[in-house]
Amino acid sequence: MKTKEELLELYELPLEELLREAQKYTKKEFEFCSLISARTGKCSQDCKYCAQSSFYKTDCKFHDLVSIDSVIKSALESKKNGAINFAIVTSGKTPDESKDFSTLVQMIKEIKKIGLKPCASIGIADKNQLLALKEAGLVRFHHNINTCKTYHDKICSTHSYEDRIKTCKYVKEAGLELCSGVIIGMGETKEQRVEMALELAQINPESIPVNILTPIKGTPFENYFDKIDEENIIRTIAIIKIANPDSSIRLAGGKKARLEEGNIELLIKTCVDSAIVGNYLTTTGFSACEDEKKVINAGKILSPLN
Repeated sequence: MKTKEELLELYELPLEELLREAQKYTKKEFEFCSLISARTGKCSQDCKYCAQSSFYKTDCKFHDLVSIDSVIKSALESKKNGAINFAIVTSGKTPDESKDFSTLVQMIKEIKKIGLKPCASIGIADKNQLLALKEAGLVRFHHNINTCKTYHDKICSTHSYEDRIKTCKYVKEAGLELCSGVIIGMGETKEQRVEMALELAQINPESIPVNILTPIKGTPFENYFDKIDEENIIRTIAIIKIANPDSSIRLAGGKKARLEEGNIELLIKTCVDSAIVGNYLTTTGFSACEDEKKVINAGKILSPLN
């Protein structure tokens, strides 16, 4: 594993040289995944970047857990668009807050029947819940660390960094694939972005989604447009790849709002192995056709659904 000092030295390399180093570990095949915001809004947590938090007045519209039929419809559309993984995402700290866990288990079973790899992002889960989801057919559980340990208290006070790490460890112990990533551009320093890369390496996720903050009106971070520029976004993603050579680096939220199309293609070519296709939780993304075009332009091949 690279040291912090080594990664900081790499971070300062000429950009072309840094990207050549990251490209050594990047796969030729490129993977799409997709998601459904199965329950949105009224979240009990105070994450300062999030439109769904009940602490802030945003334009986020609340809806309770969607029907199983809605999940099936969305999953079928995602499969048609080339997705391999399909995730159920719900707002809230834990699955216990909603009394919907049995319905979530049934949703996982239906996604598996469709032939997609079922994923879930449902908050801080315990071992028994993770094992129940695995028995239903869950392949991958998503739980971001969001930022590094030294910056966590600047973005959230209602749960700890340790809470997030504990869930990630439980995921591994349950024999599930771990999807855990970060949000960059929240005011963290360059050194803290390197710390994120190293802390991800310690928990060894199979998939690392990298989100770029899209400032949302009404949140404490609504004016954080200037906390990171495009070059530092690219440098950070390259460093995350170098620090996590065996993980799939997934371009996620914020790519449409914060990156020029040419830079998206550059990232796909050099240090990104996968992407979330379509819309996100409260922001919009590119269409499947637009994302596929970028992958082809970058010289990558879309991974087929087995």
